[in-house]
Amino acid sequence: MASEELTRPARRSRAHFGPQAGANADRPLPRTRPASAARRRPPSHPGSGETLAFRLRRIAIAGAIIALIPASISYLQRITEASNTSISIRSVEWLRSNGAAGLVNSIESIYYSLTAPEKGGPALRKLPHVGIGSAAAAGQTSEYRPPNIVPLTHPALPGEGVWVPARAGQGADPPLLLTTFRSEPAEYPRIVAGVGWINTHKTNIVLYPGQLQPSVEMPTRGPEEVPPSQRYKLLATFNSAFKLEDSNGGFALNGHVYAPLRDGQATFVKYANGTYDVLAWHGSGTYAPNVVFARQNLPLIVEEGHRSPRLSNSAEWGATLGNAVRVWRSGIGIDSHGDLIYAAANDQTAESLADILIHAGAVRAMELDINSYWISFNTYGAPGARDPQKLLSEIERPATRYLEPDERDFFAVYEQ
Repeated sequence: MASEELTRPARRSRAHFGPQAGANADRPLPRTRPASAARRRPPSHPGSGETLAFRLRRIAIAGAIIALIPASISYLQRITEASNTSISIRSVEWLRSNGAAGLVNSIESIYYSLTAPEKGGPALRKLPHVGIGSAAAAGQTSEYRPPNIVPLTHPALPGEGVWVPARAGQGADPPLLLTTFRSEPAEYPRIVAGVGWINTHKTNIVLYPGQLQPSVEMPTRGPEEVPPSQRYKLLATFNSAFKLEDSNGGFALNGHVYAPLRDGQATFVKYANGTYDVLAWHGSGTYAPNVVFARQNLPLIVEEGHRSPRLSNSAEWGATLGNAVRVWRSGIGIDSHGDLIYAAANDQTAESLADILIHAGAVRAMELDINSYWISFNTYGAPGARDPQKLLSEIERPATRYLEPDERDFFAVYEQ
């Protein structure tokens, strides 16, 4: 028995060689995924941390895109609308109006501080030419005209402070006179101020709203340029003031107040009786039936022929560059005879602008717009707005500004 057991073949396992063996023998064994691939496979169950983070990232990206859509549409509308303002300026203005005003103001302030003029330097040898007529044409006069502006240094340059007519052929009493002078010759010998004197008894001044400024609801904004039908008597055009939201000022036109007139704010006003004034406003802020126009901007810079004490309070000077940064500035004042004086110059503080207007004869004055892009004073050498000239050649915008629709409100001076 023992030998038989030893010689008997071993019994094969049914698991390997049973009835199913033939059927399964040719089937390939299932592949086993490498461990590294298994580790790379993201977890499939919804509560996993990796899947939640992935979904949150997608939601954040989608939310950011959705949030940018209105801003993108707003910006595209701003830079593609009809305008005579450059795309770069429109972009900056869009940023100001959409939450980045503080950033833009800080960048501008740093830029102007870094590019501020250095004191001293070579003196000028001549002044820029202004006017069309000659000073000799004003030798004999029957009406009041301002005395020439006394130069602040000697020797004076040819024509310095001497009033000349803006247009030839207007006789001994022209309604608009121009001159230039060096306003700070001791410290800044190359700064030149341009000044215009407007006889209010022989002119009619009109305030025109622009395409965007003032930013108030109006039944009609008018032509937004000098109407072609009125250009035959056009003498000059000049810029208005800050945007209302930057100066917190008011705006009234033809007896209607579109933005409340603020008590104590500097105001350029024309009354229904044809007289003009530059004053600190006192009275109703919403009712002005005897006012043809009233345009406000910050406090007065000149009061009773002297610098306003409010010049020392920088908090009152709007949301742009304040009163101390040297930049292009412009202003309007009134003299003791009720005539108007416009002044503009580069590299000015509010105080130095006040000094220019005082030296030119203003008893009260206010700042108008600032920055090279927004300042314009243009004269026209012939009827029909022909032969346009800038008060100072360094003014950035062309002399034809305001002969096409402009974004900002402005003033036009007509001969009566």
